[in-house]
Amino acid sequence: MSKDYYSILGVVRGAPPEEIKKAYRKLAHQYHPDKAGGDEKKFKEINEAYQILSHKEKRAQYDQFGTTFSAQGGPAYGGEGFSGFGGFNPSDFQNWNFQGGVDGGDFGDIFETIFEQFGGGGGRRRQTYQHGSDIETRIELTLEEVFFGIKHELKFKTHISCKDCGGIGHDVSKGFSTCTKCNGKGEIRVEKKTFFGNFAQVKVCDICSGRGQTPNKICSVCKGNGRITDVKEVTVDVAPGVEDGQVIKIKGGGEAGERGGGSGDLYVNIRIKPHAIFKRKKSDLYVNKEIKVTDALLGKKIKIQEINETPFEFFIPPDFNFDGPFKVSGRGMPHLGSPSRGDLYIHFSLKMPKRLSKKAKELLEDLEKEL
Repeated sequence: MSKDYYSILGVVRGAPPEEIKKAYRKLAHQYHPDKAGGDEKKFKEINEAYQILSHKEKRAQYDQFGTTFSAQGGPAYGGEGFSGFGGFNPSDFQNWNFQGGVDGGDFGDIFETIFEQFGGGGGRRRQTYQHGSDIETRIELTLEEVFFGIKHELKFKTHISCKDCGGIGHDVSKGFSTCTKCNGKGEIRVEKKTFFGNFAQVKVCDICSGRGQTPNKICSVCKGNGRITDVKEVTVDVAPGVEDGQVIKIKGGGEAGERGGGSGDLYVNIRIKPHAIFKRKKSDLYVNKEIKVTDALLGKKIKIQEINETPFEFFIPPDFNFDGPFKVSGRGMPHLGSPSRGDLYIHFSLKMPKRLSKKAKELLEDLEKEL
């Protein structure tokens, strides 16, 4: 069974590269075997996961098949383990200063350099743009709105796709020129001095983002970013019967990404306001109803109104015990995703006369003899 690399790094599937890199750095610091509380086995596992998820082709194979394969035909992980990095061993870090690194270097950058040189694979990198962030918000609804369902209009300020350039950040008709920084390669070579010696690191060009070309005319509205800050409008389709605390996910409803980098998702937390008459438990409703004691004794027809303001009538059975609620089937809240409804439970309170006439007392005395 293949390992769940996303769980190892503590990220969700579909997490952007920046989030994976951030999670890896944090865990590498935490579990390094030469650090107090470190764990060599966990440390190797973290590095193995990052090697796969930070490599676009390997990650794609892993997402599809649960494993990846090397050029030699064998699994890209599990066989060589950590030694697959050209004999690199965690014990080489024994003199590392975890507070600030060595020679001003960054711990995460050092590991990234090693992976790119020994385990990152070859091939030119493709351009990558920042993916939009997810957004979480909350809406409050009445019980009536939840009963019928509602389309709720949300407005909030965030990054939205630039309409002038279609979110790409430039004018396509003006063409492109070769990037002057990387000379059209899409990547640049950076040498870095580290505790382990000098390393040559190949990175995506920060000017052209790996494309090798730069647009001749960037968008004057978004300044080439592909997005601007403005008010975004999203329609939330709330289905009948949604429950308090439920979260509705709207794919692509979050922040817009840079230059077509993809939008984040919108998570809407549903909160239901307390109702003045009805109380809800799942799909059932509870209500209090005051009736005259004579209505109960004589078995008269009782009138009541549902949550949807539909009136209906019913009779109380002669043997009904007023200590508990009276159940009316199918008159509660809708079941989510179903045409059926829950039940309505009615708690009765008996209204007694304030004064009894002589005749009323005589009638009650006669009634008492029959009980």
